[in-house]
This record gives sequence, C-alpha cells and structure tokens, in this order.
Amino acid sequence: MKSIVLYFSKKGQNYSGGSIVNLTKGNTAIISEYIHDVVGADLFEIESVNDYPIDYYECTDVAKQELRDNIRPYAKQTPGDLSEYDTVFIGGPIWWGTYPMPMFSVLEKIDWSGKTIMPFSTHEGSGLGNVERDIRKLCVGANVKPGLAIYGSSVASAKSDVEKWIKNNLK
Repeated sequence: MKSIVLYFSKKGQNYSGGSIVNLTKGNTAIISEYIHDVVGADLFEIESVNDYPIDYYECTDVAKQELRDNIRPYAKQTPGDLSEYDTVFIGGPIWWGTYPMPMFSVLEKIDWSGKTIMPFSTHEGSGLGNVERDIRKLCVGANVKPGLAIYGSSVASAKSDVEKWIKNNLK
C-alpha cells in the first residue's frame, strides 16, 4: 500500500487551549508527520498562493470571507498525478466548519476513483466539522474512511491516537 498525506497547516498565530499562541510549526503538519512515521506516507503540503495574515483574527476574517463567497484560492503547487497511491490522508485545520478553501481548490481537481481516503483535522472544539461530508462530495469514487479529529492544543501527545486510528481503519 502506497500512501500520501495531503495537508494544509498554519504556523504563526493560532487559537490553542483558550488563548492565542505563536506556533513555529502548524498543528496539522505535526499530525501529518506522525502519519508519515506510522505508515511511511509521502507528505505534500497544500499552500495558498496568497499567504494568510499572521494575525489570528485577521486570518479568520479572510477564511470566513472565502468560505462565504465560495472562493477557491490557487495553491502554490498541486500534488499532480496520484495514480501510484492507494491511500490518501487528507488533513487540515477546521476553519468555519470545514477545511481551508485552498484545499478545495486542489481536491476537486484529482481523480479519486478507487482511492481510500482517511480525513483528519486539527481543531479547538469543532471536531471534524463538515469535513467528512465535504470530502464525500468532492472526492467522488473514493472510499472515505472515518475521520480523526485532534485538538490542536494536544498534538504533542496525539501520536498514539493517530496510530490507533490508522490501525482501526486501514485493514
């Protein structure tokens, strides 16, 4: 089984454990690295051509506007042909109930036929939000497995949760 992790992650100011903290590495990037460690998955970070504001509140305003207006920001690069991969882990923070919109820009351009998708999120209270529903809508032809939601403030101790989720869902 060959796998890849497609993820979006935000370093800089983030909401964590009830306050704004400055992260040198985004929470979703950390979870993506755990997945890499567990299954040897390749890593591909989805980044918007236009950087999001460093300030947490300004970033949430931009993200809300993108969602409200159904904007699809271009990604700096796309993963290209995923035909060599059987399993695709898709992860991102939950912004206003779903993944950041640059992820949609990338996901809706991929042929998902026959792929197994393992969605995951980092959040501070919204769990998976609408991610599983959105993935099923965007990724037609894929077998979408149950997702994993990790509190951003507890990513440092979440590797065993990631291992258990993978073990229970990739049989």
